Amino acid sequence: MPNPSTRTNPHDLITGHDPARPLELLLVNAPLRDYAERPRVNDFTLPVLGMGYIATYAAHRGFNAGVLDGEALGLPVAAVAQAVNAVHPRWVGFNLLAPTYEISANIAAALDPEIKVLLGGHQATAMPTEILTDPRMARCEALVIGEGETRVAELLADHRNRGDLPGVMWLDPVMRQPVTGGRPGQNHHLAPPINELPFVDRRYLTQDPHHDAGRWEANMVGARGCPYDCSFCGAAVSANPDVTIRVRSAENVVAEMEQLRTAYGVTAFRFVDDLFLGARRVIKQMMDGFAAHKVGDWAVWDATGRINVLAREGDDVLDRLVKNGLREVALGIESGSERMLSYIDKRITQDMIRSTVTRLVERGISVKGYFILGFPSESRAEMRETVNLVRELWDITDRAPGRFRSSVFEFRPYPGTPEWARLMATGYYTPDQLLDYTAVDLTDQGVDEAMRGRDEFNFSSGIQFGEATVDEVRAALVELSHGEHGRRAAA
Repeated sequence: MPNPSTRTNPHDLITGHDPARPLELLLVNAPLRDYAERPRVNDFTLPVLGMGYIATYAAHRGFNAGVLDGEALGLPVAAVAQAVNAVHPRWVGFNLLAPTYEISANIAAALDPEIKVLLGGHQATAMPTEILTDPRMARCEALVIGEGETRVAELLADHRNRGDLPGVMWLDPVMRQPVTGGRPGQNHHLAPPINELPFVDRRYLTQDPHHDAGRWEANMVGARGCPYDCSFCGAAVSANPDVTIRVRSAENVVAEMEQLRTAYGVTAFRFVDDLFLGARRVIKQMMDGFAAHKVGDWAVWDATGRINVLAREGDDVLDRLVKNGLREVALGIESGSERMLSYIDKRITQDMIRSTVTRLVERGISVKGYFILGFPSESRAEMRETVNLVRELWDITDRAPGRFRSSVFEFRPYPGTPEWARLMATGYYTPDQLLDYTAVDLTDQGVDEAMRGRDEFNFSSGIQFGEATVDEVRAALVELSHGEHGRRAAA
């Protein structure tokens, strides 16, 4: 992969903006690791749709906005800070996530003092006080909790109005304590009307649309929020009390699909939200709209789903999904242990897993199963149950029209989740320990082809949470990844 940091013009690293005008907002997606230490080896990462929405809305309001995706470009940390200072935006915004917080904070600390800092994201929601009192974030003018499109635009118009905006926080310069804005009549900013927002301008996204398997493919969201409370998940409803769950109309979703088809030739879509196939009413609503517009005649699409929801649907509904273009569904299976499934509040059973996966692949719908190894309290035997379940699902779907593939992760705790609260309640850990993420190279410096494509996900707090050691967890993860790679190569 060419090194983008060697480009002489920093504007070349930024997408979507007008380089001839003063840059009013630059949204920075920090790299997951410092790529000066080890170059990025995987070729693709998911686009930053949230930043795309914010930049698009800001542009809709007349502001010159851009996105610098340090992860997609594989940039060294120093190169990100240098690029931001060189283009000198009026505001720079960071999407704070647990794995990238330290890198984001170090970039923020290296910026020109005249650049205003804007913060948002899961980490901002979970730990606003800790972030605002971090000396590296001393120039933060606004921390936005929740969905930011309209509030960011208001801040760009006049940052002095931050006291009017709900869910916007900053550090009082005299008392040195976090304060929160908000006045009556402004709560509409907390849940922007998603059917009225402009479609994401794809110029802000580094790798979307992208060409894959003979089609141009784009990522989309059909809904915001998740009603479930899986203990480990950053999207858990208890971790996001600021997000109102709501769904785009089918007409609005199809209109964006058709726009992408016209503008870019896109005929494959990936819905990355938690509800697209995670609620019965949403499935019906979307399939009615897809059928009315004959989407299945020209497009294929993938989506996330819920096993407990799909298990209750009849064969007629699954057949309708096929007719309307469903190509693959991603399912959070997580564990092969009944006890662990109950512990993490998945609301599914082993029988539901086997039955749902089988019914889908028999219809030609592929399934991507997500699994986690090393949960708190997980025994070695329970971890091995997960490994065995993956292998069993490979076997029972091996001759089906649809294929089953697995994606396996090492457990890591995220602030604000139920699991984080349980770990903190034990008294054994401090937040600094749980957040001490380290990038782990399981690719053998890029040589191990089976691990390359998932290299961006290999980071860890390095703590043994269950009975299996960290090395045992990683050995099982590598074992399954090699097995999956071998199946793909043989297909």
